[in-house]
Amino acid sequence: MKTYLVGGAVRDKLLGYPFHEKDWVVVGATPEIMEQQGFTPVGKDFPVFLHPKTKEEYALARTERKTGRGYAGFSFYCGEDVTIEDDLIRRDLTINAIAEDETGKLVDPYNGQQDLIDKKLRHVSDAFLEDPVRILRVARFAARYHHLGFTIADETIALMRTMVGNGEVDHLVSERVWKETQRALGEAAPDIFIQSLRDCGALERLFPEIDALFGVPQTAIHHPEIDTGIHTLMSLQQAAKMSNEICVRFATLLHDLGKGTTPKEEWPRHIAHEERSIQLVKNLCDRIAAPKDYKELALMVAHWHTHSHRALELKPATLLKVLQANDAFRRPERFKQFLICCEADARGRTGFEDRDYPQAEYFRKALELCQTVNAKDISARGFTGKEFGDEVSRLRLEILSDYKKTIIANDEK
Repeated sequence: MKTYLVGGAVRDKLLGYPFHEKDWVVVGATPEIMEQQGFTPVGKDFPVFLHPKTKEEYALARTERKTGRGYAGFSFYCGEDVTIEDDLIRRDLTINAIAEDETGKLVDPYNGQQDLIDKKLRHVSDAFLEDPVRILRVARFAARYHHLGFTIADETIALMRTMVGNGEVDHLVSERVWKETQRALGEAAPDIFIQSLRDCGALERLFPEIDALFGVPQTAIHHPEIDTGIHTLMSLQQAAKMSNEICVRFATLLHDLGKGTTPKEEWPRHIAHEERSIQLVKNLCDRIAAPKDYKELALMVAHWHTHSHRALELKPATLLKVLQANDAFRRPERFKQFLICCEADARGRTGFEDRDYPQAEYFRKALELCQTVNAKDISARGFTGKEFGDEVSRLRLEILSDYKKTIIANDEK
């Protein structure tokens, strides 16, 4: 019985990249032996055990055979005769197919160390074709290591295209699509995840609403980058710079979906694209089972982002309407997330990357001022029911009117 450290911990240790989890493979053992040594079985599909003290995962070395479509279409063999090389060859990328034994010696039968040096994401074998989740994983690794200079090998992109072409990607279950997308959006360069999916044709199959944005022109004076798809990726880049919150990045990614349905005869204008975006956002979120809070923020941004851009021009009543419609008084933190998305959208344009976005501060200050309205005082004055709500709105509107007058007066100075 031999134990090897495998996968991400070995890869990231060689890269000098931070890692938090360790995965282990055991060669020459059986489930019975593992349990006799105090390991707790937890694997559903194949033998995985928790260490009695560290609680880290230890999997028996295994081989696998394709038996059907999709992620679950495999049978496994975990005999004592399975070698570490047998186990490593079934892995997705060469940089993930390096093992380290108890003495610290590396086992690298598929040249993963060289690909780390060459900064290449390369598949281990043609078995890569059998698991469609690997398309998402490779795109995610491209997003994670892009800032280090990593790119996907041409032959691996070709295999990914083949998997899309043969329909394997269509058998991805929504939970896995969401899980990998969520993780990818948390990486250093989430836009590279989307671009990588597009490069292999998977974006059209998994996120057709996003894919439809590429090639759709916008008015050059407002969008020097022209292409809506490029603008979307640039906005996502800005969101990644401004926030580590994945829901903010997700909402920014979906903010302009309606532009993909604008009739060509109306290009490059996109009148009412906000309204058209709403159903598209709902469809996408429901299809991949995105969490409720992600969906709500994405819908907010899609519907109201142009109001944020025009904040300084809005009448006080409209300003109040936006705050009320987005439940800003009860959920101020979510409204602040909304403003980050809007700022990322505004900056996600060629030449506008470092442009100030005073609209966000204007809205934040407006919300702060409105929150000074004291509900207890209004109740003490005898207001109840609808009259109470009307009085709160009246006072807030009065505050916003004074605020706007102050801003105008300062601008005139």
